[in-house]
Amino acid sequence: MREVKSATFSNQLTVLSMTVSAILWSQMAMAAEELPSTTLQTITVTANSSVREKVQEDGVYVEDYTPAQQASHLSDFLNVVPGVTVGGTSAVNQRIRIRGLEDSNLKVTIDGARQEGKLFYHMGDLTLDPDLLKQADVAVGNNSVTLGNDAIGGAVAFTTVDAADLLKPGQRIGAKLHAGYASNNDELLTSATVFAAPTDNIDLLAYYGKRDTNSGEDGNGRELFEDSKSENILLKAGAYIADDHHIGANFSSTEKKGIFPFRPDFPSRNDAPIPQQVKRDTYGLDYTYNPASKLIDVDTNVYQTKTRILRDSDYNKNPGFEFDAQVKTTGAKIQNTSIVDSSVFEGITGTHKLIAGVEHYKKESDYHGVERGTTIPVSGRDEATNTSVYLEDQWQMGKFSLTPGVRYDRYKSPDFIAGGKTYDNVVGALAASYEIAPLTQVFASYTQLFNGPDLSQAIFNRNGVGTVVNNDLKAEEGSNTEVGIVKTLRDLTVAGDALQLSGKYFETDIENYIEFVRSGLDCAPEPGSNCQGAINKDEDYKIKGVELAADYKMNNFSMGLSYSRARSKGEDTGYSIPSVTGSSSESGDKYMVNLAYAPTETTDIGWRSTYVASVMPNTGENDIEKPSYNVHDIFMNYSPKQVDGLKATLGVYNLFDEAYASHSSRLNPIDDVTTDFEKGRNIKASLTYQF
Repeated sequence: MREVKSATFSNQLTVLSMTVSAILWSQMAMAAEELPSTTLQTITVTANSSVREKVQEDGVYVEDYTPAQQASHLSDFLNVVPGVTVGGTSAVNQRIRIRGLEDSNLKVTIDGARQEGKLFYHMGDLTLDPDLLKQADVAVGNNSVTLGNDAIGGAVAFTTVDAADLLKPGQRIGAKLHAGYASNNDELLTSATVFAAPTDNIDLLAYYGKRDTNSGEDGNGRELFEDSKSENILLKAGAYIADDHHIGANFSSTEKKGIFPFRPDFPSRNDAPIPQQVKRDTYGLDYTYNPASKLIDVDTNVYQTKTRILRDSDYNKNPGFEFDAQVKTTGAKIQNTSIVDSSVFEGITGTHKLIAGVEHYKKESDYHGVERGTTIPVSGRDEATNTSVYLEDQWQMGKFSLTPGVRYDRYKSPDFIAGGKTYDNVVGALAASYEIAPLTQVFASYTQLFNGPDLSQAIFNRNGVGTVVNNDLKAEEGSNTEVGIVKTLRDLTVAGDALQLSGKYFETDIENYIEFVRSGLDCAPEPGSNCQGAINKDEDYKIKGVELAADYKMNNFSMGLSYSRARSKGEDTGYSIPSVTGSSSESGDKYMVNLAYAPTETTDIGWRSTYVASVMPNTGENDIEKPSYNVHDIFMNYSPKQVDGLKATLGVYNLFDEAYASHSSRLNPIDDVTTDFEKGRNIKASLTYQF
């Protein structure tokens, strides 16, 4: 039986949430038994925000609210983080948003490898099955020069499972078998993992999984069309050379084939669906060197990621929609961490944690298809490169910490977006925290932002045909400012319990915001042209918001509340930041409550309630209010003592069959056809056996 760990929740609830919470809080205060742990795979979500590693390191364990073995999409575990939303019915069109900013303004990695999946704006940017994961580190907002030039809204770093995560003490070889079923769309997942440590210095892991999915329904019984099969592979090997050197290699692949709507984010659309294939392959090599010296802790990785989509419109006798598009990212990074204090250099005040790094990567898009409505072949390719160096000093002096940082980027833009223009840029950052009282810390941070013009989405890349090459395009710049407080209280109701309270206010300023306009631009000198391309918006934007959280932990009971709000506004028009998925980027205020309780050593239960308030978009058009929604999830885990390593899970998600669409998805309140509805009630059962 696993140890029950704290989850993240909300401080404003529906009446039902408040009632149930109060009842369970009073009941759980009488329970106090320690639970043994297990090596069964879990997914940890870590929300790192202000003041690097010192403040607000919230470890959120998926097992507390959505069991890892029942996660079908990224939204199943990332949506718990205040400020983060993931919308999309299908895995092929899910997008991550942080504080309203889309994936194009986020840095997303898998095992250190950058992910650039901008293939088609009706699809998501990331292809990843949660069954491969052990951890997701989420930077809510950019508060460090170490994140990178494209992380205006923040970053998400996914880490896949290792053999060491699954091997029991003294175990040399083991295996995990997993099967899961979801009722709404008849989804069936089967997977097998083999892991080994043939010697003390070597570890190996091989994973293979299949996920078959049929069309599901939303809360009103509308069909959400998808008929797909996916395969997932993960291979890892690592070896220690002497005591200080470690080398590793990894390969992960997710391939999804099926019959989808032409526009996957229109799942109930009446248009005839067409066969599509989406595939991601990520290759990586890593090397670490960590000798006894405090000055040396080197971490290096080399990687390549390929994301590809193929379409065949001959299926519906409607030529002109087939294409083969790919985005490839190749890069390398080397980073060293040094600890400098008086034991290293006499006279040093406090402790300095110096992080220095160099990174280079190249993004390439490649497209082959036909002109829509014809059989005329078209193709195109483009690329962008970036080289950066950075230095950050995390200086701890007793109760006070100060973290300055500086970063230099040299970014070469795509030829058919900005004419291959090169941008040289230097940004700085400064963060501070102070322990004003025992277990009470205040913090503040300021970070300058930079983001060069990105690749066009691959299907629009036709070597400039029909696209404006904007030689005057400016890079996005701005800043992110945050202030907040974290307070921990102990021994409130029983000995050893703890309550952590955190609150944060932020402002993000974005200058020269880049928007890819789909039509209406002038492709002079051609008369009467109607082109697409990237432009800088005529106004600067400001995003303001708050993120609040309260987390309570007591032995076998945990409870949490969270609230998050983010609003964007143009300085001249007052309009919000535009969204590629239609309407605006605005999402309603999000309130969340989660409860987790283990009544016995073999059983634990959980409940999650998410309420998103309605919001009125402000785009200058005939905006229609995005409606509110309230979704409840419950689950139970059972691990029989008679069979070590066996775990059964039963859950009901969207318990009350709410008909809704995430505010982060394509949403048209008056047109069901162009709305990406989420699934209705979904009963999931899973069985995992590890030996």
